[in-house]
Amino acid sequence: MATERYNPRDAEPRWQEKWAEAKVFETDNSDPREKYYVLEMFPYPSGRIHMGHVRNYAMGDVVARYKRARGFNVLHPMGWDAFGMPAENAARDNKVHPKTWTYQNIESMKKQLKAMGLSLDWSREFATCDVEYYQRQQYLFLDMMEKGLVYRKQSKVNWDPVDQTVLANEQVIDGRGWRSGALVEQRELVQWFFKITDFSQDLLDALDTLDHWPEKVRLMQKNWIGRSEGLTIRWEIVGSTAPAGEREVTVYTTRPDTLFGASFLAIAADHPLAKAAAAANPAIETFAEECRRQGTSLAALETAEKKGIDTGIRVRHPLDPTWELPVYVANFVLMEYGTGAIFGCPSGDQRDLDFARKYGLPVVPVVMPKDGDAATFAVGDTAYVDDGVMINSRFLDGKTTDEAFQMLVEKLSSQLLNDAPQGERKVNFRLRDWGISRQRYWGCPIPVIHCDDCGVVPVPKKDLPVRLPDDVTFDQPGNPLDRHPTWRHVACPHCGKDARRETDTMDTFVDSSWYFTRFTAPHEDTPTDPAIANHWLPVDQYIGGIEHAILHLLYSRFFTRAMRETGHVDVKEPFKGLFTQGMVVHETYRSGSGQNGEWVSPADIRIEENDGKRRATLLKNGEEVTIGSIEKMSKSKKNVVDPDDIIASYGADTARFFVLSDSPPDRDVIWSEAGVEGAHRFTQRLWRLISEAADALSLVTPAPATTGDALAISQLAHRTLKAVQADYDKLSFNKAVARIYELVNALAAPLADVAGGKGDQPYRAAVRNAAEILVQIVAPMTPHLSEECWQILGNGGLLAEAGWPVYDETLVVENEVTLPVQINGKKRGELTIARDADQTTIEAAVLELDAVKAVLDGRSPKKIIVVPQRIVNIVA
Repeated sequence: MATERYNPRDAEPRWQEKWAEAKVFETDNSDPREKYYVLEMFPYPSGRIHMGHVRNYAMGDVVARYKRARGFNVLHPMGWDAFGMPAENAARDNKVHPKTWTYQNIESMKKQLKAMGLSLDWSREFATCDVEYYQRQQYLFLDMMEKGLVYRKQSKVNWDPVDQTVLANEQVIDGRGWRSGALVEQRELVQWFFKITDFSQDLLDALDTLDHWPEKVRLMQKNWIGRSEGLTIRWEIVGSTAPAGEREVTVYTTRPDTLFGASFLAIAADHPLAKAAAAANPAIETFAEECRRQGTSLAALETAEKKGIDTGIRVRHPLDPTWELPVYVANFVLMEYGTGAIFGCPSGDQRDLDFARKYGLPVVPVVMPKDGDAATFAVGDTAYVDDGVMINSRFLDGKTTDEAFQMLVEKLSSQLLNDAPQGERKVNFRLRDWGISRQRYWGCPIPVIHCDDCGVVPVPKKDLPVRLPDDVTFDQPGNPLDRHPTWRHVACPHCGKDARRETDTMDTFVDSSWYFTRFTAPHEDTPTDPAIANHWLPVDQYIGGIEHAILHLLYSRFFTRAMRETGHVDVKEPFKGLFTQGMVVHETYRSGSGQNGEWVSPADIRIEENDGKRRATLLKNGEEVTIGSIEKMSKSKKNVVDPDDIIASYGADTARFFVLSDSPPDRDVIWSEAGVEGAHRFTQRLWRLISEAADALSLVTPAPATTGDALAISQLAHRTLKAVQADYDKLSFNKAVARIYELVNALAAPLADVAGGKGDQPYRAAVRNAAEILVQIVAPMTPHLSEECWQILGNGGLLAEAGWPVYDETLVVENEVTLPVQINGKKRGELTIARDADQTTIEAAVLELDAVKAVLDGRSPKKIIVVPQRIVNIVA
């Protein structure tokens, strides 16, 4: 039949409307089928989706559609991570309320996501800024407070004096706020904390159970939790150098075996000993203030130049009271980690070595490789950080590092200083409690009241929600809640006297730490329906970017445990399976000369290729543009592609198919116009092949062939079905695409034959069976096109509601096997032969191989060894 080109602009909205009318993707919690919960990390409503969203949600949608076809009751919801500073910045810059800005963006992005044809249960949609959501979050806060998992304390914070808010360590770059660029100040503020450290060991141990998580993510979390076994050692301060009232300083170390290599102690700028020293020395105070302004993230500490200042304080070595070491304030020691003090062994730690070389401190090697020579072993510019044998360590010489560790634990534990053991074995964690206080408006209000008589009083649950007031202004820096004329003034729930609301709001990471639980029963009055939450959790497949591998996932794991403690769920881990997809990247383009040119959008240029050379010019005037490196799509470099433009030009199925097909899903995908056009050609070809044969195929009942000309067609179709099924189970979408391409190529001729009237009824039945398998296995990726093909093949009902095809076991059995052939232990070729061939047949066949004949050169082999279905070895 003559057929028109497939028109996605007509087909895609039509099928989306049919799915919505039939409520195909709305999930019934009472459905008795086996559950499957698939979830992509929900987006921040910035106003536009980007190609990273397209890839992320396309992956999740393939899983959801595939599992639904396999007979699971699938939960695939969508919501919005909607609180945060960008909305307040927009309010300030655009004179619009954060709520207005946020909900307008949600509507815009929801329209874009719906155009992608995602199989989402929109009936469960919520935004974290919905009062109905944050009311339940306040409920959880109160329950956690009652269980002792919430507390308030004075804490040192990074304070941005321009944005007037607390910054996380990672938001301090070169001592400046990441948004404002202002020099960050260190302030002591009273902050609210979640006691995540109560679960340090459990969070660490349970990583071993998460065998469906990427190993790199588990390792990142393990390192972030940072469990270490070591020793706290108390060092006596030399009396003549001690500030008033100071007698000793405690150090935590994981390497007590290197004590004889110590050449200095280093303390944090905020250590009490440093403050005492600074009180008498303005230079120390100046240096300490410089330390306070630097970023305190691991990355900042590792990359910053190692600096220190000698305090003049000296300590006695715990193993030799005649040995005195200097105490420095150093910029690489933080009060929040360990005890805020370390001893430096330059020969065994690169950071300590760099510091010692800078300040002329001794470098004594104390550990050498097991096969080293103590007389000649030395440390140059690189510290020796591995285990080995002790040297220059007096009574420890010749011992292994493990033996030395144990000997020093025993010695220092029994040795007294100021009537207490000088050393004590201790397990330490790098993980610190989660500070959730933020001095901003657009966040979940912390539900407590401050009363002069009663102290901190939780808001009674009957008085929830604590709503954000709408009548706020952003015409000056700081938190609008602090200057609201009435909102913060309230009666104390206990005594009735005048009191004040807490004006800090919660860190937005709190909002995203339990949203996956709320999706299971989003309309409950309480935060969860425990029975329903326990049914759906953990999430079977969670999909999102590697950038959330630590904080979001760790906080979610903590929150699930906290909700278990408070009776809201009875599971420990939130996510059974985790997949971290790669980014979408694109070439960059600059107009003008070199690095000084302006960034240019891909939409504004023309690419031409001649003799293998690519040339880019501006559409508006033909000016040549420099083609730059391939980088993550970003607005700043203008190398972004608008999904709306792609969907308008090619259709959603093309966009989905391309981002799934181009590379393994855990790696970056390089966006290219040629790649998108290739995906579009595939969709058009599939439509043409199916539609031209549809009239003939619709007249026969699909049935695979068992004999005759169509047997090979049925075998390939069913083997492809089996393989694609395994690919989808492993999220190997690009492999599935490659197999689908092969099947399309193989079916092109049979479909053309059928369209031309060729083939008997069994042949046509087999071709229809193969065609339907093709349509069904590509449907999770290109759902609109597949529905169209399914319909013209004469099938009733929606393909989105159809079951997954079942492959015929007899058709997927491989009747041949390929055996590697070795001669005298060296591979010379391969033999493809019937799987059930006997030894005599294999021996005869292998001797006929050209490669074997060439090596034997007319001679008979001494022996032929056949390992059935594995390998053939020839001894010449």
